[in-house]
Amino acid sequence: MHPHDPIAAALDHCLSAPTTVPPLDSVDQWWPGWAALAAQPSSPMALALRGGFAADRVGWAFAAGYQSALRTLVPSLPVQALAAFCVTEEGGNRPRDIRTLITPGAGGGFLVSGSKRWTTLGPQGTLLLVTGRHAGAATDERPALKVAAVRADQPGVTIVPMPETAFVPEVPHARIHLQDVAIDAASLLPGDGYDTYVKPFRTLEDIHVTAAVLAYLLREARARGWPADLRERLAAGLSTLAMVAQSHRDAPTTHVALAGALHWAAALYDEAGALWATTPEDPASRRWLRDAPLFAVAAGARQQRAARAWERLQA
Repeated sequence: MHPHDPIAAALDHCLSAPTTVPPLDSVDQWWPGWAALAAQPSSPMALALRGGFAADRVGWAFAAGYQSALRTLVPSLPVQALAAFCVTEEGGNRPRDIRTLITPGAGGGFLVSGSKRWTTLGPQGTLLLVTGRHAGAATDERPALKVAAVRADQPGVTIVPMPETAFVPEVPHARIHLQDVAIDAASLLPGDGYDTYVKPFRTLEDIHVTAAVLAYLLREARARGWPADLRERLAAGLSTLAMVAQSHRDAPTTHVALAGALHWAAALYDEAGALWATTPEDPASRRWLRDAPLFAVAAGARQQRAARAWERLQA
C-alpha cells in the first residue's frame, strides 16, 4: 500500500480488491457508501477511482466522478454534502444565458432568485451550488457571475424532479426554483463565477467521470476474466488521468493530454462494449449498452476545447 499517496493506493485497490459489489438501484442506496468513502482522508481523484470501482453500473460511476469533480472545484464542500452544480437555465449555460440574480439582502447577506434546469442529482441534492448574476452586473455578453452555496432545505427553494433520461436513468435531474433565498456573505464562493467555477468544471468533470467509469470497467474486467491486456490498458488509462488531474486545469497542455486520454477511453469503451454484447441477457450488459450514449454527450464541446488548446500552443 501507499499510505502517503492516496491515488496510488486507490490504483492498488482497483487492481487487487475483491470484485463483488452490492447492487444499487437508487441514489438513496448509493449515497451512504460513497459518503463513507468521502469521509476518509483521500483526494478527489482517489475518490473517483474508489467510487467507480464500488459501482455496479455506469450511473454510480458517473455520480462518483461528478461528486469528486465538485470537490476538486470547491475543496471546502462539506464531506456529507450531496452537491449539485446549478448552472443551466432555459436559454443555456453560457454567461449571457444566466438570468438568476444574486442581490444584496439584510445584514450583509444576499438573496438568490431564479430557475435552473437539468441539475444533476438535484432531486436528492443537499447543497446547491447556484450560478447567478452578481448585484449590479450589466446584462451584456459577459455579465459578472458568482456561485452561491444554497442548502436545498432553505425557505424559497423548490426542487422539481425531471423525467428519467434514456441512459443512466438512475441518476436524476431536477429543475430548481429559487425565490428570495437568503444566504450569508460566507456562502458566496470566492472568485469569478465563470472563470473559477463554470469554465473549469467541464474539464474536471471529464477527468473524474472518465476515471470513475474506467475504474468500474476494470472491476468488471477482473470479475469477468476479460483479457489481461484490456485490464492493463484500463489501469494505464487510470494512471494517465491521475496525472492529468494533477496538471494545471487551464493549461493548454492539460487539455491536449485530456483529449488524448478521452480518445483512449473511447476505444476502451468500444472494446468493453463488444465483450458486453456477447452476454446480452446479463442485466449488467443491458445497462452498459443502454448507457453507452452518455460518452458522446458534449463531444462537440470537447473537440472545440482541444482545438483551442492547440491554437494556444501554436500561437
